[in-house]
Amino acid sequence: MRGTQTAQEGRSAGPALYRERLTPPLWAFIAAAMVAPMGALVFAPLNSTVALVAGCAIAIAIIALLVVTSPVIEVKDGWLHAGRARIDTRHLGMPVEFRGDEARQQRGPRLDPRSWHLIRGGIDGLVLVPLQDPDDPVPSWVISSRTPDRLRSALRTASVRQRTPGR
Repeated sequence: MRGTQTAQEGRSAGPALYRERLTPPLWAFIAAAMVAPMGALVFAPLNSTVALVAGCAIAIAIIALLVVTSPVIEVKDGWLHAGRARIDTRHLGMPVEFRGDEARQQRGPRLDPRSWHLIRGGIDGLVLVPLQDPDDPVPSWVISSRTPDRLRSALRTASVRQRTPGR
């Protein structure tokens, strides 16, 4: 994969055309918050105040980990960053967005195992980005997005800017 890199190095300070953090769905945060009473029960024999503080600290730590470890999708400076991977937008074809049943089909029966995937449960939208590099064994990138129309638009804009310098 010539245009693909798996490190986040090289991000510059220019404004992003698109940025989205793929945080877990609300039910995952509620489940993480449910850990507070369980954590408090572990420390209850020591002291009720310690138990309350420890339970809250555990829940806050788990929720913070859920947010911090969520992958980020970003289109910036001619690059598509999806989690830890990135690819130059000049290697991308026309992105296609999917929602609802079409997205479910793309994540399931129509999913090409050779594609690079960043799929997150609880996120309905999906963008399929074909690659135009004949030397790349990966035919496409499949990326979950809450706003697939905006991601598709940003990718198209980045591709146009790559092909027409000065824009």
